[in-house]
Amino acid sequence: MITQCPILPGNKYTYKFKISGQEGTLWWHAHVSWLRATVHGALIIRPKSGHKYPFPKPHREVTIILGEWWNANVMDVEDEAVTSGGLPNISDAFTINGWPGDLYPCSQNHMYKLKVEPGKTYLLRIVNTALNGQLFYKIANHNLTVVAVDAAYTKPYVTNIIMIAPGQTVDALLVADQDIGSYYMAASPYSTSVGIPYDNTTTRGVVVYDGAPPIAKPLMPTLPAFNDTATAYKFSSSLNGLKDGPHWAQVPKNVDYKMFVTVGLGFTPCEANRTCLGPKGTKLSASMNNQSFVPPKRMSLLQAFYSNVDGIYTTDFPAKPPIEFDYTNATINNYNPAFLFAPKVTKVTKLKFNSTVEMMLQNTAIIGVENHPMHLHGSNFHVLAQGFGNYNPSKHREMFNLVDPQIRNTIGVPAGGWAVIRFTADNPGVWIMHCHLDSHLTYGLGTVFMVENGPTPETTLPLPPVDLPNC
Repeated sequence: MITQCPILPGNKYTYKFKISGQEGTLWWHAHVSWLRATVHGALIIRPKSGHKYPFPKPHREVTIILGEWWNANVMDVEDEAVTSGGLPNISDAFTINGWPGDLYPCSQNHMYKLKVEPGKTYLLRIVNTALNGQLFYKIANHNLTVVAVDAAYTKPYVTNIIMIAPGQTVDALLVADQDIGSYYMAASPYSTSVGIPYDNTTTRGVVVYDGAPPIAKPLMPTLPAFNDTATAYKFSSSLNGLKDGPHWAQVPKNVDYKMFVTVGLGFTPCEANRTCLGPKGTKLSASMNNQSFVPPKRMSLLQAFYSNVDGIYTTDFPAKPPIEFDYTNATINNYNPAFLFAPKVTKVTKLKFNSTVEMMLQNTAIIGVENHPMHLHGSNFHVLAQGFGNYNPSKHREMFNLVDPQIRNTIGVPAGGWAVIRFTADNPGVWIMHCHLDSHLTYGLGTVFMVENGPTPETTLPLPPVDLPNC
């Protein structure tokens, strides 16, 4: 209901789009409710003919899709949570390329296997398609060299562990440089919410060297604790963009529009004559700058924007929180009634074509602290800085990387911390920014940018069908 209406049952829809300024791994997925749990896939963008990777060509490319599995219809899981106002049931397993691995009941023979040749290099295209699971990913006894994230090249970064949030992709080189044998690859959850249930299981596949004995027991990697924020932050904050590499985009120096946006969870009152399962008889909610986003029901925002239809949305999303407070102080703010009940609204921000936006995303401790993976549709952004506690412009602007920051479309705002991003609104249309934990988007953790037309046909929205129906 943002850029289009849902595709009706029994109907079809053809997407045509240009790939511009991106190489690496992206992904596509359904965007109605929780359908993306299974309706998804990798979208791989290779260099043009005659162009090379900015690293030695690998022997082989391998897609690693990390997923999440329920022993239930995921739509029913979501509907039950929305109706009750409580937390959705946690998943029953994580998966690697669709297989749970041998640590789950009835799945000992359902494990992904990657066969490698000694001495060869493999490009792993890792995608986290999980609905709500942020994951640590590791291969026993092997380092990985990160060379791209979200289809933007990075300065090579050597690590033995990757933290990847839902919506993110990581391209990493794996060199088969260990003794001939078998080595588990494994993914386990990263969760920071105290007292909130999560899927505390581990999925694993196996890397098998040519010539390895068939009965050899694979080596298992040591995975971090589920709440190891230090490891998660070290990975996400250590990446830099590949300055002057293919499709490198300089950081825009002039900022036209600054936003300070708080993100976090809260409540909404239970309807009359209902019993709700959220804390203290309420329903769970989520908000940005104390505005809990509700998508329209009868018409997409793009259609309403293009056709100047009144009554679908308002353009008064606030550029700063309504009141300042000690955002990350859980002692003061935890369940503070002054911050708990954000209004349910459909508010957007209008942007001039080619304007530059700087957004400071501040986590809050209104109901605990979490790592929020914030995803922007329609544009990439530069990650200028990130840190913990409350953002302080007089102190933290000195941390800004304006030379070679990583370029992403999804950033994990650190638990109890903040992140600053900057992007150019050069893609006309209506684009949502939202938390890529689907339960949080369901509760309202999102906001929308409306980018006006540019001066040329190439930067102008095409005419819609004459009789475009309501949704």
